[in-house]
Amino acid sequence: MPESCPDANSLPSRIAVLVHTHFDGLPKRSKPVLRDDGTAEWIPMAGIVLVKGANTPAEQLTCVTVTTGAKCLPASQIPHCNGLVLHDCHAEILAMRAFNYWLLSECRAVLISEQHQSFIDGEGELNPPAPSPYIRRWRRQSQKITGPESNALFPPFEICPDVDIYMYCTCAPCGDASMELVMEAQDDPTPWALPNTTSTSDTDPELPRTDAHILSGRGHFSKLGIVRRKPARADAESTKSKSCSDKIALRQVTSLLSYESSLLVAVTENAYVKGLVMPEEEISKSGCERCFGGGQNGRMRGLNGKVWPVNAEVDAGTSLGSNEQAGRNKGSESDSQRCHRHSYAFRPFEILSIPNSLLKSLWAFRKPRATDPVFDGESKDTSRPQVKKTKPGTISAVWVRAPTPTRPSNPATDSQDSGTNLPTPVTDNGTKILPVLRGSKTGLFESIINGVRQGHKASGPGPGIRGASALCRARMWELWRGITSDTFQCTGVSETGALNKNDDRSLKETSLDFENKEISTAFQASTYREFKEPKGVLSGVVLARRQAMNAAKDILDGWVPNDGDEEWGWRWNRGELFDARGDPVVMDPKGSKKRKR
Repeated sequence: MPESCPDANSLPSRIAVLVHTHFDGLPKRSKPVLRDDGTAEWIPMAGIVLVKGANTPAEQLTCVTVTTGAKCLPASQIPHCNGLVLHDCHAEILAMRAFNYWLLSECRAVLISEQHQSFIDGEGELNPPAPSPYIRRWRRQSQKITGPESNALFPPFEICPDVDIYMYCTCAPCGDASMELVMEAQDDPTPWALPNTTSTSDTDPELPRTDAHILSGRGHFSKLGIVRRKPARADAESTKSKSCSDKIALRQVTSLLSYESSLLVAVTENAYVKGLVMPEEEISKSGCERCFGGGQNGRMRGLNGKVWPVNAEVDAGTSLGSNEQAGRNKGSESDSQRCHRHSYAFRPFEILSIPNSLLKSLWAFRKPRATDPVFDGESKDTSRPQVKKTKPGTISAVWVRAPTPTRPSNPATDSQDSGTNLPTPVTDNGTKILPVLRGSKTGLFESIINGVRQGHKASGPGPGIRGASALCRARMWELWRGITSDTFQCTGVSETGALNKNDDRSLKETSLDFENKEISTAFQASTYREFKEPKGVLSGVVLARRQAMNAAKDILDGWVPNDGDEEWGWRWNRGELFDARGDPVVMDPKGSKKRKR
C-alpha cells in the first residue's frame, strides 16, 4: 500500500484543500465551539471527492460530500430507532452514507432528464447525450445477461469509467488502523489483560456472550488485526457499531455502494474507493497495511484474487485481469468482459498523505496530540507537553452536493419533479439555509445531534419522520422507492410490482426495465428486513453482494451484527411509516418539534 510523497500541488493535497474549502463555508452552528468553561471542541471530518479524467488536461475534482462527527448509539437504543435514527455518526460513515444519497439523487436526475428527451440509440449502447458526467445508463438491449439466467439484467446504471472516488479524512479511522497511534499516546503502553470471552461483559450484563469478545475501540491494544467497537468512555454504555477501520475495510470488498445503490448502480472497479487521503501524522504504515492490506501482514490477504460476479455463469474466484480494463475502452464489449467488470472483488485502495503543515493550516478543529507544543500561559512543566482541555464535538454536519442539472430550469414544472410520486412528508433538505456552498449547489445540508436532525429528540417518542435525517434507513429506502416508483408509474408497473404487459408505456425507452428481478422484488417489500433480506432463491447482484459480504466478514475476525432495527416498514400506498408492532409512526411527535431560535 504505497504512500504518496507530500506535495502541496499533489492530488492528495488538492483533494484535502477542496474538502476544507467546502467545510469552511458551512454555517457556524454546524462547527465545533469553544465552551463556556474554556473547553475546546475537536471533530473528525471526512469528504468524498470525485476525480474525473485523472492525469489528463481535462482532469476535474468535484467534492460531493462533507461530513463531521464522532458519536454513535449504544446497543440498547437500536431496537427503538424505527429506521429514523442514525446508528453511527462518525464522519467517515456519514460520508459513505452521504455519497450514496448523492448517487441515488444523480440516478433520479438522469431519469428525469430522459423523461424530457426523446433520444433513442438503436445500437444498444448508452443513451446520448450523457446527462451526467459521473454516471451512465445502459439501454435494455445491452442489459441482458445471456445463459440460463437470461431473464436477469445488470443494474441499469454504472459509474463512468473515467471517474475515480477518493475519501479524505482529517484523522485516522478509529479501530485497527489507528491502534499504533493509540499506543503511542499512552502514558503506559503495557498491554491490558484480555477480557474473559466466556462470560458476559462486566460493564454491560445485557450484552450476549457471543458479543462479549468484541473489544472496545481503544482498549487491549496489544490485540491487533481484529474487529473493534467504536471507542467510547469507560463508563459509557456498550455499542455494537463496528469501528470505522472495519467498516472501511469491508467496503474494499462490497464497494462504496450501499444496498439501495447496488440495485440501481452496477458494481465496477470505479465503485470502489481508489485512495484514502490522510495527514502524515495520522498514518501508521504498519497499522494500515495490517487493517486494509492484502499483503503478508494484511488481514484481508485471504480475499486476494476472489471475485463474486453478478452473473452466476462466471465462476467466482476468477482473477482480475485485462477484462476489468475492457470497460475503459470505447465501443461494445462482450458479455464475458462485462460480467468480469460487473463483479465484487477485493480491491484495496491506496493510502495517500498530505503534509502535517497543510492540515494545521487548514483545520482548526484537529484533536490535540501529546507531542504538540505547550500553549502560552499553561503549565510550566516542560517534561511533558501540555494541551488545552478538549472534548469531541456533539454536532455532526452533513453536506451533499446537488445532482447534476439535467435540463433548463422551469419553475412551472420543477415543483412537480421535486419529489417522488409518493407523499414526501420531509421537504426541508437544508437548501433554503445553504443554497450554494463554495460554488457547489447544495442537495442536502443537515446538522445532526444524537442521530437525528438538530432540534429533534431521538429518545422518548422518537424524532418522528420530520426529525429524521435524510441519511437514515427509512429515508434512504424511501428515496430509493421514490426513484423506482416514478419509473413504475411511467412504465406501467403497478404498486404491487407487477408489470402491465398490455401497457404500451412499459416499452418506453427512457424507463428502467423492471424485468430486473432484484429491483421488482425489492419494490414489493413492506418491511426493512424484507427489503434487505429478500425471501426465496437469491440471484444477480443481491446474491453476489451477499456472498462477497459474508466472505469479507469471515475474514474480519469477530464481526457481530448490530441488529434490532429491521422490523419496521412502510405502507407505501399511504406514505405511512409503521414500527415493529405495526403502529403508525407520527410525522412530528409532541415534544419533538424544532425549537425556535
